[in-house]
Amino acid sequence: MVTGGKLMADVKNEINGPDNLVDLFEQAVEKFRDNDLFGTKNSDKTGYDWVTYGEIAERVDNMRSGLAAIGVGRGDSVGIIANNCNEWAVAAYATYGLCAKYIPMYEAELTRIMKYIIKDSGVKVLLVARNDILEKIKHFPDEIESLKRIIVIDSKGDNSMAELERIGKKKPVPSVKPEKKDIAGLIYTSGTTGNPKGVLLSHWNLASNALAATMALPKMISAGDRTLSFLPWAHSFGQTAELHMLINFGGQTGFAESPQTIVDDLALVKPTLLIAVPRVFNKVYTGLKDKVEKEGGLAKFLFDMGQNAAREKRAAGGNAGLITRMKLALVDRLVYSKVRAKFGGRMKMALSSSAALSPRIAEFFWDIGIPVCEAWGMTELSPAHTVNTTENNKPGTAGRPIPGCSIKIEKIPGFEDDKEGEIIAYGPNVMVGYHNLPEATGQVLREDGGLHTGDLGWVDDEGYLHITGRIKEQYKLENGKYVFPSAIEETIKLSMFIENAMVYGHNRPFNVAIVVPDWLVVLPWAEKQGLTDDVEQLINEPKLVQLMESEIQKTCRSLAAYEIPRKILLLSEAFTPENGILTPTLKLKRREVHKRFGSRIEELY
Repeated sequence: MVTGGKLMADVKNEINGPDNLVDLFEQAVEKFRDNDLFGTKNSDKTGYDWVTYGEIAERVDNMRSGLAAIGVGRGDSVGIIANNCNEWAVAAYATYGLCAKYIPMYEAELTRIMKYIIKDSGVKVLLVARNDILEKIKHFPDEIESLKRIIVIDSKGDNSMAELERIGKKKPVPSVKPEKKDIAGLIYTSGTTGNPKGVLLSHWNLASNALAATMALPKMISAGDRTLSFLPWAHSFGQTAELHMLINFGGQTGFAESPQTIVDDLALVKPTLLIAVPRVFNKVYTGLKDKVEKEGGLAKFLFDMGQNAAREKRAAGGNAGLITRMKLALVDRLVYSKVRAKFGGRMKMALSSSAALSPRIAEFFWDIGIPVCEAWGMTELSPAHTVNTTENNKPGTAGRPIPGCSIKIEKIPGFEDDKEGEIIAYGPNVMVGYHNLPEATGQVLREDGGLHTGDLGWVDDEGYLHITGRIKEQYKLENGKYVFPSAIEETIKLSMFIENAMVYGHNRPFNVAIVVPDWLVVLPWAEKQGLTDDVEQLINEPKLVQLMESEIQKTCRSLAAYEIPRKILLLSEAFTPENGILTPTLKLKRREVHKRFGSRIEELY
């Protein structure tokens, strides 16, 4: 527990294992050489083709030697613009083995941001997924002094990754073992304003985080466990959890073909472990609830009976009576088993992070036999810092610190709640700094080794961390009450009718909500109401406005009255990275929303 300035620390603070990613990978290959590692959906979409640890290791050796042949060495930067795939991992571990830095970027990133990252990080060799990406950035070498070569992954020509591997196979170069302090890579945080910041992560930052996360979940993960990969490895959560941690314990990853095929891919991969964000679990829950509401009758009766019985069991401390157990068994056989089957039928647990997971959603998945454990962290923490586990879990919290890590809650002057404060993080996972930004680094890194996270939170008597919100996002209403909009937005999005929302109310008498309906759900509803299917007309339809206001009141009923939005603005266009309202990691750019819709927001007052 944290009281005053004391640290909350995990008692198992010794992290055992390799102190760099090269040794982590090579030791895993020694232990699991013949085990499957990566799977890609086959051409007829009926299954997955798998490659082993040993096969990937051979390609890493060849790629490392190929990169060395074209001049990549210690301290150089290798960039990649590609979605998760075998080649992404091959190029990463090949780069690490030359003591060079790996710089990942999103395929969907804006071209100007790609250019900024490549120039800022000094990328020498750039890998791109396909020729269409090459076409967009082929002029970069003429404009960026450091950039000497562009290699295309999905190509057969002289500038292809396959050719570079062939060159490397003829001239083998052994791996170099980095020092723990050496920089493994830069992950650029997709800032909601201005240019992104390059987070410098050392080999020990990433290796220690992969090891500590494995240590935190000893009873739930083991060699042979399998996941479906759909979180981008250009983001720290996906990279550490789905790649480095998974390789450390001998796991397997099947790549999702696309966000639209995840349901089908789950059935084919049959994962035992899922690493996801709350949006995935919210969609499954609201989709199921929508289905049973539409069907009514027995389906709705069983669903409601299961939820009520599960609440009774939790209220009794897990010691349910005979009648409750019989209800749960019946619902499990007729309803919950089918939900588990949608996830492939083998799920042991799931990890959720990047935003708050509703306790109601977390409890639902535990009730159906898929424990969802919420974690907290950020890119600057490599990224994991606290986690719930199947043995120690408290829905609605971010868990306790992972091995080797600790936190301190620092009081914010003038803030009204004594138990809340800024979360200061300590541990081997704390970043080295921001690349080329000494002033910004100095603002967040403390002399005692701690990181100012910018998150507000508190720790309860059992040592669980509660996240209140981002300090920079908070604002005051006219009545002086503080509002943390992200928590309200996540609550609003629990409605099956709402895809996205932004809450606003800075120095105003009340909150308002800018809402994007989930048109896949709303349009069938509109048809039943005899309304138009033109979304531009629908957003002004009083019946839809009334529905949305009702949904917000319903989902927000547990919030304080001043937090609940009183008026709403409906938008027809989704929030997406493509239209600039979301970052590539799906963070909301609040200023961009206000910039585009400010006058319409003001009309609500």
